[in-house]
Amino acid sequence: MKKTNKFILGVAAAAAIGLIFYTLRNRRQSELRHARVADEGYETAHDVLFPNQKGRGRKLHFGPVLPE
Repeated sequence: MKKTNKFILGVAAAAAIGLIFYTLRNRRQSELRHARVADEGYETAHDVLFPNQKGRGRKLHFGPVLPE
């Protein structure tokens, strides 16, 4: 292999490893955040029902839920 091909392969491998670590770190922080919010008694139904969705509904809010 040429020197440039090895360099490109090394950069791609480093980027892939970095992306994997970033994803794992982000997932861990999300789990910690959800655990903290659940411990504080906030509304977490959306997080429990739809763990893979980033958005939340307009009516969902953090804070105590008052019956209507």
